[in-house]
Amino acid sequence: MLTGCGESAHHEPKLLVGAVEDAAKFVRDPVAQMKLARASGFRAVVLSAVWEDGARASVDARPLRRAVDAAAGAGIRPVLAIYQFSSSTPTDPARRQAFVAYAAALAKALPEVRDVIVGNEPNINLFWQPQFDAAGGDQAAVDYEALLAAAYDALKEQDGDLNVIGGGLAPHGGDRPSSRPTHSPTQFIRDLGAAYRASGRTKPIMDAFSLHPYGETNRIPPTFRHPLTTTIGIADYPKLVAILGAAFDGTAQLGSTLPIVYGEYGVETQIPPAKAALYTGKEVIDPVDEATQARYYTEAIQAAERQPNVRMLFLFHVVDETRLEGLQSGTRYADGTPKSSEAPVRAALENASTGGAVGTGNGG
Repeated sequence: MLTGCGESAHHEPKLLVGAVEDAAKFVRDPVAQMKLARASGFRAVVLSAVWEDGARASVDARPLRRAVDAAAGAGIRPVLAIYQFSSSTPTDPARRQAFVAYAAALAKALPEVRDVIVGNEPNINLFWQPQFDAAGGDQAAVDYEALLAAAYDALKEQDGDLNVIGGGLAPHGGDRPSSRPTHSPTQFIRDLGAAYRASGRTKPIMDAFSLHPYGETNRIPPTFRHPLTTTIGIADYPKLVAILGAAFDGTAQLGSTLPIVYGEYGVETQIPPAKAALYTGKEVIDPVDEATQARYYTEAIQAAERQPNVRMLFLFHVVDETRLEGLQSGTRYADGTPKSSEAPVRAALENASTGGAVGTGNGG
């Protein structure tokens, strides 16, 4: 079970802070890339493995091995996220079995990895189809529950001490069939709990639950609450705990005491003219200045520290993506040089890593 942030959890702070960053899988010097993350205060890095029909773990493990070895050399904890896009949604038994075998093979090939996230935003149609059945009822949570249960069993058979993290949910959704069918995290958790109860399963399906608590825009702070909507952000921690409790309490799956992972959180910044040549394309959203990014990241870290069930927080990136249509949410520009936000965010990350700012209360 995910009871702390490391193998010697009683010596570790409650909150593990890291970044979602795949660059070390591909760059010429993965060790330097991981050291850059560590220099910016990150203690863990999420690496992705995208499954599709015909995917081979033996092939995909090679770049992951480079990154995991580099992480070890930099004092970074590697976390593995295994998921697919909707074109390869593993809803039928054959695809489900192939996905699970792939996940177990990667876990075997990368024994240094202690945390595996199964799935990515299965509540939106980009990553999971169908979202609804022919009658307009939920289908995504039913199918995802079956996959998560099978993956949990296979991963635990591979290594009983692995932390299996489920969910990875997007923070909002429409909850109705449409041209872009999606579920809110509120409804998806309820449906996931109903599917779990209906399955009759007597074992858990996850050791922790992951949410991606992005704001609706880059200008929404992590302190903003959503008491009257189905969206869940960082400040909605009490609501999230209550929904998990209603979904799973009284079963073999933890609910209101289930460890929580904030699997992605990002705030994009404006690119100054001096750095514009590093980027391509055209910005499609409204980014904020670097001081606002620093404030929001610091507030997010401090809130997560105060929330009793939260064990991990991952910012979405160390280094910006070069395509402006992508995410410029790193604390470093595309060339690796620090933004003005890097130093204050690093201070907040280092403070969290020493347990210096952990408070009491619900953090809402």
